[in-house]
Amino acid sequence: MNLEQSNKGVSKKKFSEGFKVPHTLVIISAIILLVAVATYIVPGGAYEKIVNADGKTLVVDGSFKYVASKPQGVFDVLQAPIQGIIGGAEIIAFLFIVGGAFNIITKTKAIDFGIVRIVNVFRGKEILIIPIIFFMFSLGGGIFGMSEESIPFIAMMVPLTLVLGYDSIVAVAITYLACNIGFTAAMLNPFNVGIAQSIAEIPMYSGIEYRTIVWLVSTIIAVAFVMIYASKIKKNQKLSPVYESDQKKRQSLSNFESEDDNFLLSHKIILFLIAACMGIIIWGVLAKGFWIPQIAAVFLATGFLAGIVGKLSPDEMADAFILGAKDMMGAAIMLGFARGIVILAENASIIDTILFNLSQILGSIPGILAAYLMLPIQMFINFFISSGSGQAALTMPILAPLGDLIGISRQLTVLIFQFGDGFSNAMFPTSGILIACLGIAGIPYTKWFKWILPLQGILFVLGIVFITIAKVIGWN
Repeated sequence: MNLEQSNKGVSKKKFSEGFKVPHTLVIISAIILLVAVATYIVPGGAYEKIVNADGKTLVVDGSFKYVASKPQGVFDVLQAPIQGIIGGAEIIAFLFIVGGAFNIITKTKAIDFGIVRIVNVFRGKEILIIPIIFFMFSLGGGIFGMSEESIPFIAMMVPLTLVLGYDSIVAVAITYLACNIGFTAAMLNPFNVGIAQSIAEIPMYSGIEYRTIVWLVSTIIAVAFVMIYASKIKKNQKLSPVYESDQKKRQSLSNFESEDDNFLLSHKIILFLIAACMGIIIWGVLAKGFWIPQIAAVFLATGFLAGIVGKLSPDEMADAFILGAKDMMGAAIMLGFARGIVILAENASIIDTILFNLSQILGSIPGILAAYLMLPIQMFINFFISSGSGQAALTMPILAPLGDLIGISRQLTVLIFQFGDGFSNAMFPTSGILIACLGIAGIPYTKWFKWILPLQGILFVLGIVFITIAKVIGWN
């Protein structure tokens, strides 16, 4: 190595050592500023919207018109996070309730003993836990649109994955990411497939055979990605992006081996209560239409009952609840700031303008190329509108008839919508559920983004492959 090469190596090392990835809140704030600048550049526009017999708000295709621009100034930018927190109040309240209730359960030590039992059952074959849990959550996402429901499971999976020798990222991957994969590549999900197909005026849940193949292949590829990563961390935990923070969590975990002999009846009852809680939540979502308030209520009752069975005093339960809720503060603030991005774009009336111009571009491109381009366009829209049902109501009335004109079947248009709406929710900071899950697991967004980016690339290519196959076989 000559002197010049040596100097280049030293300077490169100094640069990498000196560079520090910004805090998640800094990144979100920077995006808020960029959107604010865009409101001065992108003109305002609006589609005419109607409410159909089912109460769904739909966009009238061909009704777009430019409206007076509403640039967002400094005072608007400063108000956006506050409005975001108000708009995200339901999820934020959910975080506080779940965090507090789970901390009461944690204080009883019942989960520690439950982990001991699981570790003993899978000793020597710990890797099998990953596909088993991943497929369960992915199936929940694919059948009944499980997404927000994954949040309470994060707190339970983090200590389990740490004890098994993995990291907190694996905990989020086998719960939230699994739900995201299932939700996106769904065969029956009412929140994306059901609504999108009804708006596109094709039979509800038609094309289920091809969608089932899409779900199965997507889940297998995603779980393989997680298992490869988990195996690497199992061999060397220092390779984990969250190694330092996980070490602190490991120190706070009990000595599981020594506590195995102290497994009391109260601990068994509490574990039964947790299982019953999850069963009630799943039943409630499927049969009774449970949403965030109802799920939080069930979890709060479980925490309260666990505290009583665990013989915690009222003061101990109160202290534990406050401490658990306090741990959710960072996630709540980032969630509010992330929603501020969308609020600025909505207040400036630029989202419909962006959608209109993107649809004009699509209309000028023929056949399969337009189908390919639909995917990144839908992902771009998903950055601002992470709600699957809301996004379907906005884009499907425009993209479905547009697809007819350029030779893309409505069935394929719905599938493209699924891919664009879903996979990127596991990457974009505007996804409130992602920010909530990372907050509970204690994972900085920037480290998660770096980890998930290769998988997002794989899923994007996979989406293109499925779109191509569907186009070639004339799927409709």
